[in-house]
Amino acid sequence: MTFRVLTAEFSHETNTFSRLLTGKQAFKDRFVRLGDEAIAQRREANTELAGFLDAGQAHGWQIEHVLSAAAGPSGKVMRAAFEWLCDPIVAAVEQGGFDGILLALHGAMVLDFCDDGDGEILRRVRAACGNDTPIAITLDPHANVSRQMCALADIIVSFQTYPHVDMRKTGEWAGKILHRTMAGEITPRTIRVDRPMLEETNGGRTDIGPMIERLAAARKYEEQADVFAVSINAGFASTDIADVGPTVLVTGQGNLDSHVAFAETLADDIWDRRHEVLMDFLTVEAAAGVAAGFDAKDGPLVIADYADNPGAGAYGDSTALLGALLAANVQNACFGPMVDGEVARTLQDVEIGEHVRVVLGGKIDASFGGGPLALDGKLLSISDGEYVGDGPILGGLSRSYGPSAVLLVDGIEILIVTIAAQMLDLQQFKAFGIEPENKDVIALKSMQHFRAAFEPIAGQVIVCDSGALCTLHYERLPYRNVRRPIFPLDRDMD
Repeated sequence: MTFRVLTAEFSHETNTFSRLLTGKQAFKDRFVRLGDEAIAQRREANTELAGFLDAGQAHGWQIEHVLSAAAGPSGKVMRAAFEWLCDPIVAAVEQGGFDGILLALHGAMVLDFCDDGDGEILRRVRAACGNDTPIAITLDPHANVSRQMCALADIIVSFQTYPHVDMRKTGEWAGKILHRTMAGEITPRTIRVDRPMLEETNGGRTDIGPMIERLAAARKYEEQADVFAVSINAGFASTDIADVGPTVLVTGQGNLDSHVAFAETLADDIWDRRHEVLMDFLTVEAAAGVAAGFDAKDGPLVIADYADNPGAGAYGDSTALLGALLAANVQNACFGPMVDGEVARTLQDVEIGEHVRVVLGGKIDASFGGGPLALDGKLLSISDGEYVGDGPILGGLSRSYGPSAVLLVDGIEILIVTIAAQMLDLQQFKAFGIEPENKDVIALKSMQHFRAAFEPIAGQVIVCDSGALCTLHYERLPYRNVRRPIFPLDRDMD
């Protein structure tokens, strides 16, 4: 029998503290691709869609792919943008005749009219297809998984890596479970347990720390015939909603009480180890001090600004780290991205090599990460911002920073961009004439994903908290909707 399967990718990680609401243009800036165009651009890359297609090819499915769309993490998704992308998916489902539905979501989408954006997608899809059509979804492990999502999706499979390098594998895995479901071999459902935390203490790092043991236990539990996937989600703390925080999911059948009991053991471990912090978050002054005296004989020093990560919805325009590096007279360094579209566009009309004075960064909310810096520098390059990744995460995918420029200020080459995106691929520097391997210091805006591409060239990696919007000082953020008590806002809770 040939199964007919509907697929789509619709992803957003929403930072509800951001002043920048997410509209249609934000999705256009990242990517919106329909049907065959999406398949052509994403089929050979490390994407969930590629994994869906792998599963479909292996099992002879007839696939109808509706769209692939994502916007960079930012504020709440506006209704018009949500309807624009959700409506075609629902309309395709309403045509009927599908044996299964396979969706790549994020799991932390918040709408300006609904706190559970991913649950709202599933609610509409389920209403269109009825209760008998199996729905499988993939999630980013920084999902805030709601009860509604688990009630509406039969199958949930999250990535197992952070940095995320297993998107295609995860898509194929979800597809295999869906195929067995459509064939009548299994009847999966997904159970969920959680703990009262904003997020797993170390953000879900899988390269070191306790998540390694948890994932090993999950893979061991999956050896049972009635267990199809165990997903450990770290949660996303920059979302002020009731269903925030880490969850453990088991997609399976049979003795659900046993599955719940196993999930509870992993959730207990997340809770019990909530004070075990893996990373030392330096002040920007301390990070600049390390940079000023660094010997790059074994490779450059990589400084990650954790708090100004555009990949978690920070503005990307924090000036605190850059100001500290300049004050420390750090030489042979690069810094990026600095998100300042006003400056980037102005520099498009300047002659290469000319010396200019700019007022850079800190323009959205100076209370998070510092105000604008008045700088004198030499323009090294201008660009339309287009690049193609070649690393473990972005390899083969085209992205854009929008109008961009590189400005040399003292000894630091600063990449100035229009569209916010975290640094996770060497080409995000190299495409603009900056050679990170040849620098003594690389300062970048990212939490963890940068490690996939930058750790192999680094002599040392350090992480700082610039006080920007994704600061770990959660007490600075105006939480109003999370359940209380919750760790670490209520640090002394039992």
